[in-house]
Amino acid sequence: MNPITEIIKDLTTPKKLVITMHQKPDGDAMGSALGLFHYLIQFGHDATVISPTNWASFLNWMPGCKAVIDYDKDTLKSDALISDADWIFCLDFNTLSRTKNMEQALLKSNAQRILIDHHQQPQTEVFSFGISDTTKSSTAEMVYDFIYASGYQDKINDAISQCIYAGVMTDTGSFRFPSTSPSVHVLVSDLLKRGLQQSVIHENLFDNFSENRLKFIGNVLLNRMEVFYEFNTALITIPQNDLFKYDIKTGDTEGLVNYPLSIEGIKMAAIIIDRGEERKCSFRSKGNFDVNTFARKYFNGGGHFNAAGGSSKEPLESVITQFKLAISENKNELSTYQF
Repeated sequence: MNPITEIIKDLTTPKKLVITMHQKPDGDAMGSALGLFHYLIQFGHDATVISPTNWASFLNWMPGCKAVIDYDKDTLKSDALISDADWIFCLDFNTLSRTKNMEQALLKSNAQRILIDHHQQPQTEVFSFGISDTTKSSTAEMVYDFIYASGYQDKINDAISQCIYAGVMTDTGSFRFPSTSPSVHVLVSDLLKRGLQQSVIHENLFDNFSENRLKFIGNVLLNRMEVFYEFNTALITIPQNDLFKYDIKTGDTEGLVNYPLSIEGIKMAAIIIDRGEERKCSFRSKGNFDVNTFARKYFNGGGHFNAAGGSSKEPLESVITQFKLAISENKNELSTYQF
């Protein structure tokens, strides 16, 4: 993989572009993709944003989101765009398998794949150009850095500012995670000076849910959370019938895994959701417990040191049993956390 700076000289030559992200995109994935989109179209590029799957409705406010193509719903059109592209920007994922059903189309395309991502262990051999930086708070921050590195920061308009801010803010947990570096606050200051109205973005992202979701969260915390104090760990398990009962939509479980971390003494929090075709897992930690390694070892996943995910095709009860065995095998690290 060659440095992404090598494509800067060609930015002003119009091309056919596809910008994509991981399946079930979150605020950072969609924000970075749309932020980059609004930047690149100013050079006359024919650009399209394609999501591998659907996304949470609370992201629909983002400028340009209504034009994003859902690969699963419009596969033929998406395949044609991917096949015809000169460049394919791959944002907020670093292995093609994270694009689910889109993976084969990406592999078959003759386009140059360009990576912008901050997760660990990238599949560098499938990207022509790119940057992978695990020290960055978010992919949105990396898009901002790329714009500055290209020398065209004058093109940062309100649409770009909104998308980048949304991505950075969500991936830093509203600026409370350790990844919130001094450069993040400099970025936010810059966007505010450009006229960004940040309070509206917070309302769009966090004050835009259904009554059912609030009741669902109450049920989760009351009936679906188990605390293992001997391991400084908490687990939330959500059976599929809960998703049906509360009419849970894509994105409604976003952030739930963080709730148990507010319990005094808890070092790691996990959530296992029965999605029917598979069990999806998310892991969060405080301090020096590496959930990226934990997810890779036990749940075919990965991510960041303090935030990672995984999945399993096994039944929910089997995955719960596997999790309990996994934390017992990591007892020495989990039970010696110093507060």
